[in-house]
Amino acid sequence: MEKYIGTKIIEAEPAFYCKDGGGNTAVALTRDAADTYPDVREGYRVRYQDGYESWSPKDVFEAAYRRTDSMSFGLAIEAAKAGHKIQREGWNGKGQYVELATCISYKNASGEVVNVNHDAIGNAALAFVGTSGVQLGWLASQADMLADDWRIVE
Repeated sequence: MEKYIGTKIIEAEPAFYCKDGGGNTAVALTRDAADTYPDVREGYRVRYQDGYESWSPKDVFEAAYRRTDSMSFGLAIEAAKAGHKIQREGWNGKGQYVELATCISYKNASGEVVNVNHDAIGNAALAFVGTSGVQLGWLASQADMLADDWRIVE
């Protein structure tokens, strides 16, 4: 088999998978509700972007997902590619974030509008939006790339 890695943004909350003696199952959101069943496993209730809901065992879920307020740079870039604004926890300025810019064009010295189209990245670049305006083609520092304090900006 080939190896795969997944990156998707979901919503989740702690939940308990419960079985009664007759083979019936339920998902309980509180420990008190779960304690009425003889067989209880800790985990998470998960809601996917299409609205589908399921339950995931705690160890499986925690090995696969991280909160969106403490992401690695790689996960933050995946979030930006999916259309989300991202920022570091420690950035000083209010409203500073990075987003993926597309449909990039510029006017050259002759007054001609040129649409950017790079062989490797197409027509996209990271844009830093700060208090002074937008910096197109933002480059991350080593500290930015190694940090685990990236988050999605709503």
